[in-house]
Amino acid sequence: MTMHTKITEQEAIRREALEKLRELGIDPYPSETFEVNATAADIREKYPKDKSLFQDIQVAGRIMGRRIMGSASFAELQDESGRIQLYFNRDEICPGEDKTMYNTVFKRLVDIGDIIGVKGHVFTTKMGETTIHVKSFTMLCKSLRPLPIVKEKDGKVYDAFTDPEQRYRQRHLDLIVNPEVKEVFRQRARMIQSMRDFLLDKGYLEVETPVLQPIYGGAAAKPFKTYHNKLDTTLYLRIANELYLKRLIVGGYDGVFEFAKDFRNEGMSRFHNPEFTQMELYVAYKDYEWMMDLVEEMIEKIVIEIHGTAEVQVGEHTLSFRRPWKRYTMYEAIGHFTGTDVSEMDEQAMRDFADSIGVETDKTMGRGKLIDEIFGEKCEPHLIQPTFITDYPVEMSPLAKKHRSKPGLAERFEAICNGKEISNAFSELNDPIDQRARFEEQLELGRRGDPEAMVLDEDFLRAIETGMPPTAGLGIGLDRLAMILTNSNSIQDVLFFPQMRPEKGSSAATGSNEFAGAGIPEPWASLIPDAGYPDLSSLQEANPNKVFNQLCGLRKKKKLDVPAPRLEDVETWTGSGSKK
Repeated sequence: MTMHTKITEQEAIRREALEKLRELGIDPYPSETFEVNATAADIREKYPKDKSLFQDIQVAGRIMGRRIMGSASFAELQDESGRIQLYFNRDEICPGEDKTMYNTVFKRLVDIGDIIGVKGHVFTTKMGETTIHVKSFTMLCKSLRPLPIVKEKDGKVYDAFTDPEQRYRQRHLDLIVNPEVKEVFRQRARMIQSMRDFLLDKGYLEVETPVLQPIYGGAAAKPFKTYHNKLDTTLYLRIANELYLKRLIVGGYDGVFEFAKDFRNEGMSRFHNPEFTQMELYVAYKDYEWMMDLVEEMIEKIVIEIHGTAEVQVGEHTLSFRRPWKRYTMYEAIGHFTGTDVSEMDEQAMRDFADSIGVETDKTMGRGKLIDEIFGEKCEPHLIQPTFITDYPVEMSPLAKKHRSKPGLAERFEAICNGKEISNAFSELNDPIDQRARFEEQLELGRRGDPEAMVLDEDFLRAIETGMPPTAGLGIGLDRLAMILTNSNSIQDVLFFPQMRPEKGSSAATGSNEFAGAGIPEPWASLIPDAGYPDLSSLQEANPNKVFNQLCGLRKKKKLDVPAPRLEDVETWTGSGSKK
């Protein structure tokens, strides 16, 4: 067998134990079902109250510790529910003359990390600890790699598996040795189920829409691109499912929702993962005011179901999700936090104001993008308690209906909590002529170099030209909501398998080396793959203006203390400079 990594001494010892088990006729990976009729948590909870319980049990789990003491030993077994102590007695495990199963198998060939099944009964030790008295045990899986076992001495913890990068890369180890992590994901699952139950109780239909789409839309974001060989066409991983769900409203459903995996080819941070989960809901004959009330009702209900109260501790803040939530218009929020009324400013005045308060801008930004940057830097971080920001400028909301009474604004809101957006909602634009004009404005922004500008979707326009009733639409970022409800500091803490930068030495990490070899200096050589260009050939096919804007954005998101790249340098890196 060809090994892809060098075997350590401990791994070699475990492989020797594996072979010895087989020589003894013990299959270290048996096929037969091992029937489990109790869990560690059930035993610990119920046995102290009724000593007649658990007198003939079968439990399975992973060995997490052992204390060998001659003819009697103790071990600690961990199943999904928690840990419990095991007691082994040589003469009961091996009642005859042959003591191999205890002296050789248990004492010498069983390691911490192995998965075993035990049969026996429960008793209480002289030290008062609830313990399983093992009558027999079965090897269910031999572990070939040692666990990063946490050690404690004199109240101090040693060798704790706490490095975030290793925890995220090896989530299986994180779940084994940091069992409290399991509760984060249980709460996330309860959050999703509570939301699903709420929407189903309202009578809305849960649906599924395509992940692979011929045209990406429904949000301002850069997509991941792929290719379908049989159809000979380019496809995109969806950045949102909005435009497909609206087609279902056109088709006659009054309320539809989807829990969707979406993908955006953008930078990563503790609030952003390229693959993320959101719930989108569309309800006919409703508007954004109605949707705000529904969001308050739904989130309050979810929080109470998970925590038993409408209050949640997040870092140093106690957040209250009790209705009603505070509400600001977008212009009110900017005025409140900057002391300046920007509502009448044109694009140039807005750019000058942004520059004056230290908000970075570039020439590709239109008025809406400038407002978004100002709000994101000067207002959003201060919105800790759940707050609705309403009535966005039309330029920022190409899929939202124009405000019924405020010219230049759109009927849109975002829910902001703990300094970050957790939901976005509109009175959906159902005027097909206005929608086409908005798409065309987005195309112009794209021509100016905005990499997040929307594209024009003729099939969607054809659908709403058939007639879409007045509709309220909502998207909720489930990963960010889970961060809040579990008091997690990073999005990686609420994703089982977050996207990670390739490990050093892996073949996937060669891209930045290739860029450096082409004369592109750090940190740009390392950032270019994050911008969506895995190799030099893909970079040289790219629009230099887009690459420039993406690198500037990554510099800002990662808070790099280096000057922004020069456009003429980026043109040289992409090869366009030499073509002039």
